[in-house]
Amino acid sequence: MKKLWVAGAIMATLAAGAVQAKEWKTVRFGIEGAYPPFSWTDENGELQGFDVDMANALCEQMQVKCDLVAQDWDGIIPALLARKYDAIIAAMSITEERKRTVDFTGKYALVPNKFVTKKGTELDLSKEGLKGKKVGVQIATTHDKYLTDNFGSDVSLVRYGNADEAYLDLKSGRIDYVFLDATAIEEGLLNKDGGDQFEFVGPSVTDEQWFGEGFGIAVRKQDKDLKNMLNKAILDLRENGKYEEVNNKYFEYDVYGG
Repeated sequence: MKKLWVAGAIMATLAAGAVQAKEWKTVRFGIEGAYPPFSWTDENGELQGFDVDMANALCEQMQVKCDLVAQDWDGIIPALLARKYDAIIAAMSITEERKRTVDFTGKYALVPNKFVTKKGTELDLSKEGLKGKKVGVQIATTHDKYLTDNFGSDVSLVRYGNADEAYLDLKSGRIDYVFLDATAIEEGLLNKDGGDQFEFVGPSVTDEQWFGEGFGIAVRKQDKDLKNMLNKAILDLRENGKYEEVNNKYFEYDVYGG
């Protein structure tokens, strides 16, 4: 009887698991909408950008309906955990710290991180060189954490809700540098009117301890089936040429990187 009870319990557990498995017909993506060229919000209030096109391409590849949800960066992971959407595609670096809270797909992009400043301004990337300098970063990002961990109180960090706010203060002279990923700086500052007054300075920063192995799509830990679907779809887009098509719309090089 005990063996029969155990077997029945196992069957019940398997059946419960089968009931809980989700058939993904719609995937809702959380997107920041304020980090060009990866995402921005146009004059009609519509989300645009590389992440938007990638989300739509992934949904098409997975044969699911795609819903895009705009979400401010500082609440983007809590909103995922609260089931406001199913996945985050928002130029989010895959890091060990974030992995404690969410799961990630493999990378879908990899870009270096750079400092930008007014032309003629040098950068000494050391505690002595940054002492007393004001550096703009987007709050709660890997850029914020990298500078905090490595330079502490020797650098004066000015934290912003989005990159555009940092660029405005750089233009006005209220801060000395902005530290973000290079593609965002190109699109949001250097390629716009007045951008010729600014330039990259210092080395490219790619320390894996802070910036991980690239940008990944975040999902809740229990949604491993969705993560597997997305991983397959990313590789499929790389193979069938759709990734290259989206890439070339925004970048002059392969943003996937290596």
